[in-house]
Amino acid sequence: MRWRVVRAAATLVVTGLCTAYIVWKIDVSRTARILAHAEVGYFLAAVAIMAVTVWPMAWRWQRLLRARGIEDNLGRLTRAYFVAYTAGQVLPTSVGGDAARIYETARRHPGRAGPIAGSVLLERALGGSATLALAALGFLLALGRYDVGAYLWLELALVLATVALGVVLFSRAARRPLRRTVPLLRRLRVERPLRAVYEGIHAYRRHARLLGGVFLLTIAIQAVRILSIWLTGKAVGVDLSARPYYVMGPMLFLVMLVPFTINGLAVREALFVSFLGKLDVGADPAFATGFLFFVVTIALSLPGAAILAWQGLRGAVRPSVGHERTG
Repeated sequence: MRWRVVRAAATLVVTGLCTAYIVWKIDVSRTARILAHAEVGYFLAAVAIMAVTVWPMAWRWQRLLRARGIEDNLGRLTRAYFVAYTAGQVLPTSVGGDAARIYETARRHPGRAGPIAGSVLLERALGGSATLALAALGFLLALGRYDVGAYLWLELALVLATVALGVVLFSRAARRPLRRTVPLLRRLRVERPLRAVYEGIHAYRRHARLLGGVFLLTIAIQAVRILSIWLTGKAVGVDLSARPYYVMGPMLFLVMLVPFTINGLAVREALFVSFLGKLDVGADPAFATGFLFFVVTIALSLPGAAILAWQGLRGAVRPSVGHERTG
């Protein structure tokens, strides 16, 4: 209960501050005109990129599950991804979508919830690592070319932190110092779930080749998905090459993981206004870019909403059919 109160308070504070920043920077009527005249072709191309890349993401997850002895249909895993995007619109960011994927898949594999959760969390960790690998590339691309100040050093710090996290999760030598944290974690009543997550991820250290392949695939997926951000900018008239988005994109993907927002609301748009503003893009088109990318994520959630509606309808119809037969 205490954590829920803290998270709710943090969500209100973070969202409120970002909203205030946006209102201070933009002209609402001008931004509305920019969005009204957005080029539909660019927008649809952005949606297509996001939708098409769901399949290789599901294939990646299938391989991680198979390494733990869990066989599942690629179509079902792809469906779970789309449902997760729908859940992410109302639950806290990508974390809520991950919980939806774990729940739906664990229902098909009773007693395997631990390995399934481990695969999803490892996939998320690899996604974050791949994002930060792109951030390192963006750091190199931006040096001496884009004056984005603290953003570059933030990305460098996140890259180093990810390397350290990888050592903690997969190194045998790290297990001994980690044991010293057990008494504290037990007092906080989080030792058992954290241990389950750690063991679920650590078990993959025996599959180094698989992890390397999944990591490279994830980098490729993230690199393609960043183009969808660039296309939303083109849709509202932001005349930049794709290169600066490879600096901003990794930070945007990380913002979507912050558990103190609802689908990155306001925080995402504030990042666009702040970052693109340093590249001489006006606050109004910068906000329009961020908002249009939000609409892209909404469009990506529509198949999942249709799946949930169909499942609900089918569940509602079945009892009535059975009732007619008994009558």
